[in-house]
Amino acid sequence: MPPSCWQHRRHLPSLHLLFRDAANSMAKEKSLLDEMRQIQLAIELIELGARLQVLETETNISRGRLIRLYKEIHGASPPKGMLPFSTDWFVTWLPNIHSSLFYNFYRAIREQSGLERMPAIVKSYKMYLEQISLLEDSTPVLGLTRAWTLVRFFENDMMQMSTCTRCNGHFVAHAHSLDHNYVCGICNPPSRAGKTRRAAERARRKAAGDTMHKAVASESVSRLN
Repeated sequence: MPPSCWQHRRHLPSLHLLFRDAANSMAKEKSLLDEMRQIQLAIELIELGARLQVLETETNISRGRLIRLYKEIHGASPPKGMLPFSTDWFVTWLPNIHSSLFYNFYRAIREQSGLERMPAIVKSYKMYLEQISLLEDSTPVLGLTRAWTLVRFFENDMMQMSTCTRCNGHFVAHAHSLDHNYVCGICNPPSRAGKTRRAAERARRKAAGDTMHKAVASESVSRLN
């Protein structure tokens, strides 16, 4: 064998080690970046009010670290208890209006921007909060955990969007509902809505409903630009 070949063979182990070290370094860097993204997502979800079960499902961070993060951000331990599991809450009058507003944002973002599921949920929920903040009663009815649960219900074909025959807005409804004559809760509010409130409260709700109606009917797609 020519001397040059022996020389190349002598350098092969060192080249192998060089490539191995480079691959390990890239893997560690990727792992570090992934961990940073996971922590950033967890912080954002905690700040928006996510329950611990949501964080455990959507991140790879250990439960102990999530609890420490939660305590550091909120100054208290995360609340205990089961997550909401019933679809019925989302079709009651006021929750349905708020849920529909959020899901219209979510659906438009996924279709138009191509964002992945969790970033789209976070962005949609922030847009929902921005829209609610414009109302006189700026208290959000829909929490982030319920918003996340709603998306999961849609993913499991437990919910559908029905189109109001009066305003053409799209509203959350039970899957397989007969909706050919569907009228939303804003166009046709239930008679019991606001009965226990004073007249001023009812007037305020009506004004808020008008604003919500416009937002849901238009899906606020222009806000995505």
